[in-house]
Amino acid sequence: MTQTAHPDSVLIIDFGSQVTQLIGRRVREAGVYCEIVPFQSAEEAFHRMKPKAVIFSGGPASVLDQGSPRAPQVVFDSGLPILAICYGQQTLATQLGGKVEGGHAREFGRADVEILKASPLFEGVWEVGRKYPVWMSHGDRVTVAPDGFEIVGVSENAPFAICVNEEKRYYTTMFHPEVVHTPDGAKLLSNFVHKIAGIAGDWSMSAYRARAVEAIREQVGDRRVICALSGGVDSSVAALLIHEAVGAQLTCILVDHGLMRRHEAADVVAMFREHYNLHLIHVDASDRFIGELTGVSDPETKRKIIGRLFIEVFEDEAKKLGGADFLAQGTLYPDVIESVSFTGGPSVTIKSHHNVGGLPERMNMKLVEPLRELFKDEVRALGRELGLPDSFIGRHPFPGPGLAIRCPGGITREKLEILREADAIYLDEIRKAGLYDKIWQAFAVLLPVQTVGVMGDGRTYEFVCALRAVTSVDGMTADFYHYDMNFLGRAATRIINEVRGINRVVYDVTSKPPGTIEWE
Repeated sequence: MTQTAHPDSVLIIDFGSQVTQLIGRRVREAGVYCEIVPFQSAEEAFHRMKPKAVIFSGGPASVLDQGSPRAPQVVFDSGLPILAICYGQQTLATQLGGKVEGGHAREFGRADVEILKASPLFEGVWEVGRKYPVWMSHGDRVTVAPDGFEIVGVSENAPFAICVNEEKRYYTTMFHPEVVHTPDGAKLLSNFVHKIAGIAGDWSMSAYRARAVEAIREQVGDRRVICALSGGVDSSVAALLIHEAVGAQLTCILVDHGLMRRHEAADVVAMFREHYNLHLIHVDASDRFIGELTGVSDPETKRKIIGRLFIEVFEDEAKKLGGADFLAQGTLYPDVIESVSFTGGPSVTIKSHHNVGGLPERMNMKLVEPLRELFKDEVRALGRELGLPDSFIGRHPFPGPGLAIRCPGGITREKLEILREADAIYLDEIRKAGLYDKIWQAFAVLLPVQTVGVMGDGRTYEFVCALRAVTSVDGMTADFYHYDMNFLGRAATRIINEVRGINRVVYDVTSKPPGTIEWE
């Protein structure tokens, strides 16, 4: 998965927890590079990464079930420090000769852990004899610890809430330190990577930039790269990074598929041609995309059509250039996590429009994905490092399929224009209210529903428009933005008055827990 060398890294073995990516966030916030890998490929990743420490995530399985996930033996044989969380604690205990049982009182939600003995895991954070709030999520529990372990923390329904083997540097918790509901959890993870594993915490965007440029040069050599430039933050940062590495060997291609926001293609072309010395080709492929999408209502089919057509357009443009050896794209770590099924769950189809993992053999091109190790906020930090203005770095993310998945049901040019106008008004009102930088992502959705409404003295039968706005840090989880009703009233009134085809506006107040799909 990595393209660059990280000598001081942490391997996070994912057993299927919905919050595994939060472990990665906390470790990186501590200035330490880490990777999340599914348990099935953990041994290969261990040999490839040569980590300085290993973390076991939680998971939905029961270690009592036949065939339930296990950690590779090589991790235990390595002598490296291990932090095992929830299911991770249970499989570690089972694999090292302890005992796990079901049938006891379950523990979900807030609990209090009482500290019985001191440990480097919570040195400077928690004191012996006191209780601290944590977040639990378990049914089974450890009842017999492996040899060499001692209990240093207990809760009402977890007699092994914190169980450690200081000699081997094995630390296990029944609770989840990675979630915000464990207030001091980030400090515990920081203690593990710094004080226990002895990792310095000097992973930075400046260091990442230097390593990434070196890795791109090594991968590309003197060959040609075409970059899929959408105008979003991710592809733009990827393009600038690759251009720094290989210069004129890079050609950027902006494919206008007719599903972009109002004036987006023209604005992107103007910015990159006027302010950056990049070779940029603008391809108007709107007829091609909309022609194949017309009448298609299934969202997964839409995504796959769009992904295929992107590839075909890039193939055509590469031929015009006399061929290309690499296709670059702005794949991020959340794309990688949501594009592979770690445990057979729904994540296998979340990012099906991405070409994560490889391209069709007929293309005879390899992928260059210099951002695939980064979360969204880290990409923005790298963008600042590369000199992109804050006004651009702070742009809301917009998915590759664009308005196609903001227009559920069948697509027509008329519906796309209605949605484009409503979306533009919505964003204009957000900017006028000074809310744009407080919101991570906002967009309008044209629902496949028409309702009867009365406007003035006449009756209308028009579409319903849904407005969405969320706050997030990394794009893996999100909560809806809490507008006041005055703002929603202004935005809705403008949309209804100015956009023919819409007579009703609603606001979407659903949140996005880890691993769920957004509007489509």
